[in-house]
Order: sequence, then structure tokens, then C-alpha cells
Amino acid sequence: MKIAIIGAVGRLGAALAREYGRDFEVSGFSRRQLDLGKLDQIRSLVSETEFDLLINCAALTNVDYCESHREEAFLINAEAPHLLAQLANGKAAKFVHISTDYVFDGKQQVPYTEEDEPAPLSVYGESKLEGERRVLEVSSNNLVIRLSWVFGPDKPSFIDQIMQRARETDAITAVADKFSSPTYALDAASWLRLTWDKDAHGILHLANNGGCSWQEWAQYAIDVCRSLGISLKAERIGAVSLADMKNFVAKRPVHTVLSTAKFTALTGVKPRHWREAVAEYINAHVFRK
Repeated sequence: MKIAIIGAVGRLGAALAREYGRDFEVSGFSRRQLDLGKLDQIRSLVSETEFDLLINCAALTNVDYCESHREEAFLINAEAPHLLAQLANGKAAKFVHISTDYVFDGKQQVPYTEEDEPAPLSVYGESKLEGERRVLEVSSNNLVIRLSWVFGPDKPSFIDQIMQRARETDAITAVADKFSSPTYALDAASWLRLTWDKDAHGILHLANNGGCSWQEWAQYAIDVCRSLGISLKAERIGAVSLADMKNFVAKRPVHTVLSTAKFTALTGVKPRHWREAVAEYINAHVFRK
């Protein structure tokens, strides 16, 4: 099988390219090679590329930037995925599009299922939801994967920033009243492979098991570092509220823990807990550096 990956140097895309490159012929495109803001470039490059499976990991993900750049957000997060879906369909290829938990308003206190009604609070969320709709409009056989709080070895994420700050200062805070599901990129790569083995289509949630706040996630990462003997100045992560984040322009959903029951029913696999995934990541990719 030939696989093409858009956004192949990002946190998820790089993990997919590395993992799938072991067994399949993979073509990867970075933003420099293929800019989703340039539709003509997409038509040219994707039309010339041979693939049986096209995976789009690229997006305009700066939530606050999107608020003042609505047209650009919809171009990259909705129009470009629609075009990619059309090009894949023209090749009779499967198309997988990566989306986000930000399509929900976060007012629900139980994990969100794929059947729950989206209600985005931001331009970013609106543009990603429109991208989902337009991808599935091309073909009901396409697959939209919603992820949340992705972390991994290929690009620094929230917990990498926390660990770096913990090396430099003993005073660190994180938001304690916003909750979601951390998702380990390497786990997501193996889960995604299972979905196309099962010919999954429509919308599917993928995330590590369990939910947490940014503070809880950060504190656990610090605790793991200390247990491994990584020298840090910080021991405790202080709590701040989402309302305290005055630099945030866009509204963030408060509670977007994703249910993966549909994935488990489809594959028989239950994602491991986020704590186990974080511990493995730090031990294998941070402690060993």
C-alpha cells in the first residue's frame, strides 16, 4: 500500500510517517513542500502523487490567530481538506482527515461521543467542523479522526514546555479548570492503522484513556521526571483558572474529554491510560536524551 501524508513533520504526521514507513511506501509532505493555503499547489502535487491512502495531518492550529484571520482559517481547515478529499476520491483512494475536540463547546461533563452535537466556540473550531463536514460530503467512506492534546517525540508540546520550565524555575502554574484527553502520537499511529484495517469511516474519536486538567497533566509529568532522576527546580505545579489567562483571545471549551468506546467496539482495543503513555514518553524520549 502507498500512503501519502500531508503535514509529515508535525507532531502526529512525523510519527505516522516513521511508523508506517517501516511497512509501506510513504510519501510525506511538509508545509514547505505543500502549503494548504495554496489550492493550486495542492492540485498539482497531490494529483502527481500515487497513493492508496491519503492522510491529512496539517491545519491552521493557532487558536487565537484564527480569531482575527477567519478567511485563512477556513481556507486551510475547510477548503483545502475538501479539495484533498476530492483528489483522493478521484484516485479511488481512502482519505483520513485529522480534526479536533475544539468542535465541541465543552459544556458536557461526561466524555463526548461521535454522536454528540458539535458547537464550536471559536473560529478555529468552526473551521475544523466545516472541514469535517466537507470531507464527509465528498464521500461517506472517508474517515475523520478527532484528537485532543497530542504529545510526542517529534515536536515539543505542552508537557515538553512544562518540563523545560521546570528545569529553569521553581514557580510554574497551569490551568486547573480545563479538561481533556492527552493523546500520545505513537499510540495514535497504531490506533489509526487499526481503523483502516477495519475499514472505518465517518467520525471516530482517538485519545488515551482518562481525562485531566492541564495542571494535572503537568504535575504528573514533573513527578515522572523526578522519579527517573531528571534534575528539576520545580516540584509542584500551581493552579490558575482559564479566566486568568488574559492573553487568550479565543474562547476555549472547558471539558472535552473524548469517548473512545466506538473505537474499542470496532477494534477490540482499549486505549491505555494517559498516565502510562506520558511515563513511557518521558522515559523513552526525554530521560534518554
